[in-house]
Amino acid sequence: MRIAVFPGQGSQSPGFLSPWLALDGAADRLSQYSEWSGVDLVAAGTEWDADRIRDTQVAQPLIVAASLLSWNALQSRDAIDGVAGHSVGEFAAAAASGILSEEDALRLVGIRGRAMAEAAAAEKTGMSAVIGGEEASVVSRLEELGLTPANYNGGGQLVAAGALDALAQLTAEPPAGTRVIPLQVAGAFHTRYMAPAVETLRSAAGRVSASDPRVTVWTNRDGSSVTAGSDFVTLLVDQVASPVRWDLCMAAFSSAGVSGIVELSPAGTLTGLAKRALRGVPAVAVKAPDDLQAAADLLGSADA
Repeated sequence: MRIAVFPGQGSQSPGFLSPWLALDGAADRLSQYSEWSGVDLVAAGTEWDADRIRDTQVAQPLIVAASLLSWNALQSRDAIDGVAGHSVGEFAAAAASGILSEEDALRLVGIRGRAMAEAAAAEKTGMSAVIGGEEASVVSRLEELGLTPANYNGGGQLVAAGALDALAQLTAEPPAGTRVIPLQVAGAFHTRYMAPAVETLRSAAGRVSASDPRVTVWTNRDGSSVTAGSDFVTLLVDQVASPVRWDLCMAAFSSAGVSGIVELSPAGTLTGLAKRALRGVPAVAVKAPDDLQAAADLLGSADA
Protein backbone atom coordinates (compact mmCIF):
# COMPACT_ATOMS: atom_id res chain seq x y z
CA MET A 1 0.00 0.00 0.00
CA ARG A 2 1.42 3.36 -1.07
CA ILE A 3 0.34 6.60 0.55
CA ALA A 4 0.74 10.36 0.23
CA VAL A 5 1.04 12.58 3.28
CA PHE A 6 0.62 16.35 3.47
CA PRO A 7 2.51 18.52 6.00
CA GLY A 8 1.22 21.10 8.44
CA GLN A 9 2.11 24.58 9.60
CA GLY A 10 5.76 25.36 10.24
CA SER A 11 7.04 23.44 7.22
CA GLN A 12 7.18 26.54 4.98
CA SER A 13 10.36 28.54 4.31
CA PRO A 14 11.07 31.77 2.38
CA GLY A 15 11.12 31.34 -1.38
CA PHE A 16 10.30 27.63 -1.34
CA LEU A 17 7.71 27.90 -4.11
CA SER A 18 10.07 29.52 -6.63
CA PRO A 19 11.20 26.28 -8.34
CA TRP A 20 7.62 25.04 -8.59
CA LEU A 21 6.55 28.07 -10.61
CA ALA A 22 8.88 26.98 -13.41
CA LEU A 23 6.55 24.06 -14.15
CA ASP A 24 4.01 24.45 -16.95
CA GLY A 25 0.73 25.83 -15.67
CA ALA A 26 1.92 26.20 -12.07
CA ALA A 27 1.83 30.00 -12.02
CA ASP A 28 -1.74 30.06 -13.34
CA ARG A 29 -2.79 27.40 -10.85
CA LEU A 30 -1.24 29.30 -7.95
CA SER A 31 -2.93 32.53 -9.05
CA GLN A 32 -6.25 30.70 -8.93
CA TYR A 33 -5.43 29.33 -5.48
CA SER A 34 -4.65 32.90 -4.41
CA GLU A 35 -8.06 34.11 -5.52
CA TRP A 36 -9.83 31.30 -3.69
CA SER A 37 -7.87 31.64 -0.45
CA GLY A 38 -7.70 35.43 -0.29
CA VAL A 39 -3.88 35.49 -0.02
CA ASP A 40 -1.28 36.51 -2.62
CA LEU A 41 0.36 33.08 -2.63
CA VAL A 42 2.72 33.87 -5.51
CA ALA A 43 4.35 36.69 -3.53
CA ALA A 44 4.13 34.75 -0.26
CA GLY A 45 5.88 31.70 -1.70
CA THR A 46 8.59 33.52 -3.61
CA GLU A 47 9.23 36.95 -2.07
CA TRP A 48 8.00 37.29 1.51
CA ASP A 49 10.35 36.76 4.46
CA ALA A 50 10.09 34.21 7.26
CA ASP A 51 8.20 36.50 9.63
CA ARG A 52 5.59 37.36 7.05
CA ILE A 53 4.88 33.76 6.03
CA ARG A 54 4.78 32.69 9.68
CA ASP A 55 1.49 34.58 10.05
CA THR A 56 -1.05 31.77 10.31
CA GLN A 57 -3.49 33.37 7.89
CA VAL A 58 -0.71 33.27 5.27
CA ALA A 59 1.00 30.04 6.27
CA GLN A 60 -2.07 27.82 6.17
CA PRO A 61 -3.22 28.49 2.58
CA LEU A 62 0.42 28.69 1.46
CA ILE A 63 1.15 25.17 2.71
CA VAL A 64 -2.03 23.68 1.27
CA ALA A 65 -1.43 25.40 -2.07
CA ALA A 66 2.14 24.08 -2.20
CA SER A 67 0.96 20.56 -1.39
CA LEU A 68 -1.63 20.67 -4.16
CA LEU A 69 0.84 22.13 -6.68
CA SER A 70 3.22 19.25 -6.03
CA TRP A 71 0.38 16.72 -5.95
CA ASN A 72 -0.78 17.80 -9.40
CA ALA A 73 2.79 17.58 -10.68
CA LEU A 74 3.16 13.99 -9.41
CA GLN A 75 2.60 11.92 -12.52
CA SER A 76 2.31 8.65 -10.58
CA ARG A 77 -0.39 9.86 -8.21
CA ASP A 78 -2.84 7.25 -9.54
CA ALA A 79 -0.68 4.68 -7.75
CA ILE A 80 -1.54 6.25 -4.37
CA ASP A 81 -3.78 4.02 -2.24
CA GLY A 82 -4.30 6.32 0.72
CA VAL A 83 -3.72 9.84 2.05
CA ALA A 84 -3.39 11.68 5.33
CA GLY A 85 -2.55 15.23 6.33
CA HIS A 86 -0.99 16.69 9.46
CA SER A 87 -3.20 19.46 10.89
CA VAL A 88 -3.89 21.93 8.05
CA GLY A 89 -2.46 19.30 5.70
CA GLU A 90 -5.79 17.50 6.07
CA PHE A 91 -7.29 20.07 3.70
CA ALA A 92 -4.82 19.05 0.98
CA ALA A 93 -5.59 15.41 1.76
CA ALA A 94 -9.31 16.14 1.40
CA ALA A 95 -8.74 17.62 -2.06
CA ALA A 96 -6.33 14.88 -3.17
CA SER A 97 -8.80 12.17 -2.15
CA GLY A 98 -11.77 13.86 -3.84
CA ILE A 99 -13.64 14.73 -0.64
CA LEU A 100 -13.43 18.45 -1.42
CA SER A 101 -12.81 20.31 -4.64
CA GLU A 102 -9.58 22.28 -4.71
CA GLU A 103 -11.65 25.46 -4.69
CA ASP A 104 -13.55 24.50 -1.56
CA ALA A 105 -10.37 23.32 0.17
CA LEU A 106 -8.58 26.63 -0.53
CA ARG A 107 -11.58 28.77 0.39
CA LEU A 108 -12.06 26.90 3.66
CA VAL A 109 -8.37 27.00 4.59
CA GLY A 110 -8.30 30.75 3.94
CA ILE A 111 -11.22 31.16 6.34
CA ARG A 112 -9.56 28.81 8.84
CA GLY A 113 -6.31 30.75 8.77
CA ARG A 114 -7.98 34.10 9.32
CA ALA A 115 -10.21 32.76 12.09
CA MET A 116 -7.31 31.11 13.89
CA ALA A 117 -5.20 34.26 13.58
CA GLU A 118 -8.01 36.24 15.17
CA ALA A 119 -8.35 33.69 17.98
CA ALA A 120 -4.58 33.67 18.53
CA ALA A 121 -4.53 37.46 18.85
CA ALA A 122 -6.92 37.35 21.82
CA GLU A 123 -4.27 35.96 24.20
CA LYS A 124 -0.48 35.58 24.07
CA THR A 125 0.08 31.89 23.47
CA GLY A 126 2.45 29.64 21.57
CA MET A 127 3.75 26.11 21.03
CA SER A 128 6.95 24.20 21.81
CA ALA A 129 8.16 20.79 20.66
CA VAL A 130 9.22 18.40 23.39
CA ILE A 131 11.73 15.86 22.06
CA GLY A 132 12.44 12.63 23.90
CA GLY A 133 11.44 11.51 27.36
CA GLU A 134 8.68 9.19 28.51
CA GLU A 135 5.31 10.31 27.13
CA ALA A 136 3.33 9.91 30.35
CA SER A 137 5.91 11.97 32.26
CA VAL A 138 5.89 14.66 29.59
CA VAL A 139 2.09 14.90 29.61
CA SER A 140 2.09 15.03 33.42
CA ARG A 141 4.56 17.93 33.35
CA LEU A 142 2.40 19.80 30.83
CA GLU A 143 -0.63 19.37 33.04
CA GLU A 144 1.31 20.81 36.00
CA LEU A 145 2.02 23.93 33.94
CA GLY A 146 -1.50 24.26 32.53
CA LEU A 147 -0.28 23.39 29.04
CA THR A 148 -1.99 21.17 26.47
CA PRO A 149 -0.40 18.33 24.48
CA ALA A 150 -1.55 19.66 21.09
CA ASN A 151 0.34 17.38 18.69
CA TYR A 152 1.25 13.77 19.43
CA ASN A 153 3.69 13.42 16.55
CA GLY A 154 5.19 10.03 17.36
CA GLY A 155 8.86 9.28 16.90
CA GLY A 156 9.53 10.68 20.37
CA GLN A 157 8.03 14.11 19.70
CA LEU A 158 5.12 15.86 21.39
CA VAL A 159 4.09 19.50 20.97
CA ALA A 160 2.97 21.55 23.96
CA ALA A 161 0.69 24.57 23.59
CA GLY A 162 -0.57 27.31 25.88
CA ALA A 163 0.41 30.52 27.64
CA LEU A 164 3.85 31.93 26.84
CA ASP A 165 4.94 32.16 30.48
CA ALA A 166 4.10 28.49 31.02
CA LEU A 167 6.02 27.55 27.87
CA ALA A 168 9.00 29.54 29.14
CA GLN A 169 8.85 27.61 32.41
CA LEU A 170 8.72 24.35 30.44
CA THR A 171 11.91 25.35 28.62
CA ALA A 172 13.62 26.33 31.87
CA GLU A 173 12.53 23.15 33.70
CA PRO A 174 11.91 20.45 31.07
CA PRO A 175 10.83 16.88 31.86
CA ALA A 176 13.68 14.45 32.44
CA GLY A 177 15.44 13.32 29.29
CA THR A 178 13.80 15.87 27.00
CA ARG A 179 14.75 18.84 24.88
CA VAL A 180 12.26 21.71 24.43
CA ILE A 181 12.25 23.72 21.20
CA PRO A 182 9.98 26.79 20.91
CA LEU A 183 8.11 26.76 17.58
CA GLN A 184 7.70 29.73 15.28
CA VAL A 185 3.91 29.76 15.27
CA ALA A 186 1.48 32.49 16.23
CA GLY A 187 -0.67 30.76 18.84
CA ALA A 188 -1.78 27.69 20.77
CA PHE A 189 -3.35 25.77 17.92
CA HIS A 190 -5.41 22.61 18.53
CA THR A 191 -6.38 23.79 22.03
CA ARG A 192 -9.30 25.50 23.76
CA TYR A 193 -7.85 28.87 22.70
CA MET A 194 -9.04 28.13 19.15
CA ALA A 195 -12.70 27.54 20.07
CA PRO A 196 -13.93 30.76 18.37
CA ALA A 197 -12.30 29.66 15.10
CA VAL A 198 -14.17 26.34 15.22
CA GLU A 199 -17.53 28.08 15.03
CA THR A 200 -16.39 30.28 12.14
CA LEU A 201 -15.11 27.32 10.16
CA ARG A 202 -18.18 25.21 10.94
CA SER A 203 -20.42 27.88 9.43
CA ALA A 204 -18.31 28.02 6.26
CA ALA A 205 -18.02 24.23 5.98
CA GLY A 206 -21.79 23.94 6.02
CA ARG A 207 -21.88 25.63 2.62
CA VAL A 208 -19.64 23.16 0.75
CA SER A 209 -20.39 19.80 -0.83
CA ALA A 210 -18.39 16.75 0.25
CA SER A 211 -17.93 13.51 -1.70
CA ASP A 212 -16.83 10.17 -0.35
CA PRO A 213 -13.07 9.61 -0.76
CA ARG A 214 -11.66 7.71 -3.72
CA VAL A 215 -8.85 6.26 -1.60
CA THR A 216 -8.31 5.46 2.07
CA VAL A 217 -8.20 8.60 4.23
CA TRP A 218 -7.02 8.64 7.83
CA THR A 219 -8.04 11.31 10.34
CA ASN A 220 -5.87 13.20 12.84
CA ARG A 221 -8.60 12.70 15.44
CA ASP A 222 -7.66 9.11 16.25
CA GLY A 223 -5.87 7.59 13.27
CA SER A 224 -8.98 5.82 12.01
CA SER A 225 -9.95 5.70 8.34
CA VAL A 226 -13.00 7.72 7.30
CA THR A 227 -15.31 6.47 4.56
CA ALA A 228 -17.87 9.30 4.42
CA GLY A 229 -16.75 12.65 3.05
CA SER A 230 -19.24 14.57 5.19
CA ASP A 231 -17.79 12.94 8.33
CA PHE A 232 -14.27 13.96 7.31
CA VAL A 233 -15.37 17.59 6.86
CA THR A 234 -16.84 17.54 10.37
CA LEU A 235 -13.52 16.25 11.68
CA LEU A 236 -11.68 18.98 9.74
CA VAL A 237 -13.68 21.56 11.63
CA ASP A 238 -13.31 19.96 15.05
CA GLN A 239 -9.53 19.44 14.79
CA VAL A 240 -8.93 23.20 14.97
CA ALA A 241 -9.37 22.97 18.76
CA SER A 242 -8.48 19.30 19.37
CA PRO A 243 -5.12 17.47 19.47
CA VAL A 244 -3.45 16.13 16.33
CA ARG A 245 -2.82 12.39 16.81
CA TRP A 246 -0.24 11.84 14.12
CA ASP A 247 1.20 9.04 16.24
CA LEU A 248 -2.05 7.12 15.80
CA CYS A 249 -2.05 7.85 12.07
CA MET A 250 1.40 6.30 11.77
CA ALA A 251 0.27 3.28 13.80
CA ALA A 252 -2.61 2.92 11.35
CA PHE A 253 -0.20 3.12 8.40
CA SER A 254 1.77 0.26 9.91
CA SER A 255 -1.36 -1.83 10.51
CA ALA A 256 -2.46 -1.22 6.92
CA GLY A 257 0.82 -2.54 5.57
CA VAL A 258 2.04 0.72 4.07
CA SER A 259 5.03 -0.01 1.85
CA GLY A 260 5.92 3.47 0.62
CA ILE A 261 5.31 7.07 1.69
CA VAL A 262 5.49 10.22 -0.42
CA GLU A 263 5.35 13.54 1.43
CA LEU A 264 4.25 16.47 -0.70
CA SER A 265 5.69 19.98 -0.56
CA PRO A 266 6.77 21.67 1.67
CA ALA A 267 8.11 18.26 2.65
CA GLY A 268 10.57 16.84 5.16
CA THR A 269 8.90 16.88 8.56
CA LEU A 270 6.58 13.90 8.11
CA THR A 271 9.13 11.73 6.35
CA GLY A 272 11.50 12.47 9.23
CA LEU A 273 8.91 11.25 11.73
CA ALA A 274 8.18 8.19 9.59
CA LYS A 275 11.84 7.20 9.43
CA ARG A 276 11.91 7.07 13.25
CA ALA A 277 8.48 5.51 13.85
CA LEU A 278 8.07 3.33 10.74
CA ARG A 279 11.55 1.93 10.32
CA GLY A 280 12.13 0.17 7.04
CA VAL A 281 9.28 1.86 5.16
CA PRO A 282 10.73 3.82 2.21
CA ALA A 283 9.78 7.50 2.20
CA VAL A 284 10.44 10.35 -0.23
CA ALA A 285 10.13 14.04 0.62
CA VAL A 286 9.06 16.05 -2.44
CA LYS A 287 10.66 19.37 -1.55
CA ALA A 288 11.20 20.59 -5.11
CA PRO A 289 10.37 19.46 -8.67
CA ASP A 290 13.70 17.61 -8.81
CA ASP A 291 12.27 15.17 -6.23
CA LEU A 292 9.29 14.14 -8.36
CA GLN A 293 11.22 11.41 -10.16
CA ALA A 294 12.31 9.82 -6.87
CA ALA A 295 8.68 9.83 -5.77
CA ALA A 296 7.59 8.22 -9.03
CA ASP A 297 10.30 5.59 -8.66
CA LEU A 298 9.13 4.81 -5.13
CA LEU A 299 5.50 4.52 -6.20
CA GLY A 300 6.51 2.22 -9.02
CA SER A 301 8.65 -0.04 -6.86
CA ALA A 302 6.65 -0.21 -3.62
CA ASP A 303 4.54 -3.32 -3.13
CA ALA A 304 0.81 -2.72 -3.54
